[in-house]
This record gives sequence, C-alpha cells and structure tokens, in this order.
Amino acid sequence: MIYLVIPVFNRWNFTDQCLEKLSNQTNKNFRTVVVDHGSTDNTALHIANKYSDVILLSGDSSMWWTAATNFGIKYALNEGADYIITINNDTVPNLDYIEKLYNHIEQYPDVLIGASAFDASNGKVIYRGETLNWFVESSRKNVCDAQRPDNGLFRVSHFPGRGLLIPSKVFSAVGLFDEVKFPHYMADYDFTLTAARKGFDIYCSYDAMIGIWPEASGANQLKGKKSLQSYKNHLFGIKGGANLPLFYKYVFRHCPYYALPSHLTLGTLRRLIGFWV
Repeated sequence: MIYLVIPVFNRWNFTDQCLEKLSNQTNKNFRTVVVDHGSTDNTALHIANKYSDVILLSGDSSMWWTAATNFGIKYALNEGADYIITINNDTVPNLDYIEKLYNHIEQYPDVLIGASAFDASNGKVIYRGETLNWFVESSRKNVCDAQRPDNGLFRVSHFPGRGLLIPSKVFSAVGLFDEVKFPHYMADYDFTLTAARKGFDIYCSYDAMIGIWPEASGANQLKGKKSLQSYKNHLFGIKGGANLPLFYKYVFRHCPYYALPSHLTLGTLRRLIGFWV
C-alpha cells in the first residue's frame, strides 16, 4: 500500500486542487495523509467536510516542511505502508499519477521514483530530474521529450521531495529527513543523496506527472521582491532558496572532497549574485 504524505500550512486553494485530483485517481490503492501544522484558514475543517477519506494529522506551527513531513511518514510507517510518497500541497497530480507509479514498482520495487513536473499554468514540462556535476556546481537536466527512456525511468543523482515515491525499507537504512540541519529546504536532496550512498537507485518517471506552480514557492516569491531585506532573507532566511548556512552544511556532507573548492566557490557566487540577475 502507498501512503501519500502532504504537509500543509494554509493555502487551502492549493490543497483543495491537490486533493481533488487525488480523489479521482484511476488507481485508488493508496491512502492520503495530510499534516496540518498550524493552518489558520480552516484547512482542517474543509478537509473534514469535503475529503472524509483523508487522514488528517494535527501538527503545530513550529514545524516546517521537514518536521511536518516526518510526522506523516512516522504515522504511515506505523500503519504498515509499503511505499510513501512525499508531495506538496501546491501540486496537481495527473489522474493516472498513482497508476503510473504502480506500473514502475512492479518492475523496480526497491528504488526511489520521482515525478515529472509540468507548469500547471501552461502544461509545459519543466522538470524530469537531473544529474549533479559537483565540479561546476550544476546539473544536467532531463526535459526534452526526445530523451524518453525505454523503461520510462531516468536515472538521476538526487531528487526533490515534490512527488517522490520512497520504499519503506529506505527509511530503515537512512532514517527520516534531517529536520535539525535542514528544517525546510534541502532536506529532500540530503535524503536522496544519502539513500544513493546506501545503495538505493533514484529515478524520475517520464510519465508519472504532477503539475506545479513555480511562482508559489516561498523562495521564488522572495526573489520577486528586490529589496535589501528580501536579499538578506534570500541568503539567510528559512525560506531563502539560496540559504548559505544550509548550502554549506549540504556541501560538506555530500560533495566529494576533490570538488569542494570549485563547488563552494561557484555555489557561493551564484547565491550572492543570482538574486539580482
């Protein structure tokens, strides 16, 4: 059985769209767990009234993405979940999303599988995983339709938690997401890179797809406000996509030693300059 874990803090309009798509999936062999960690927009009441089959857990406002996701994961594991999908509330899964994932795990039962992402506003595919190049602090991305692999899966080096299917046995080997060092951003990359070191392969599915709203993320909203305060939050705030302390923790944990000088230099420059460019 697959359990989906969705951390939610307000933004009922997004949560409603996501749950609506999940309630109409072509394969219904899954359970949905929503972790409401302090919403003030009646999210819990709306879910109880409209989606009675959703398992609603109450967290608190001190939680960020990582702690709230871990809360849901622990519940799912205690319920005997075979697989867990971490997914954000501002996503719009295709109606065959679960069906496509089940097709993959029949053939590859012990791998992590991420979803392809398309821009929900125009349908354009914008993400199908990537492969890190530590030397140049960059990645080779899979997006083009012509790249379609024979088995429907792209091999990748890491993956975001946005639509990521994880076999339960991975948590036994890796543990939960690191909510101490990475309370909001980068916990997913940290987790998948650690899983890869433990011997678990990571893929992105070509046809298990979810829509996303790129401008809805806190990091992109910060970048849209050009001010010194926004710049400071961009570099040091918990929602800052370029958070330098988190970047350094991540690099020293995962970057090969021989690539450290170039990765740190380029990564720091990109974060300092990228906000303004």
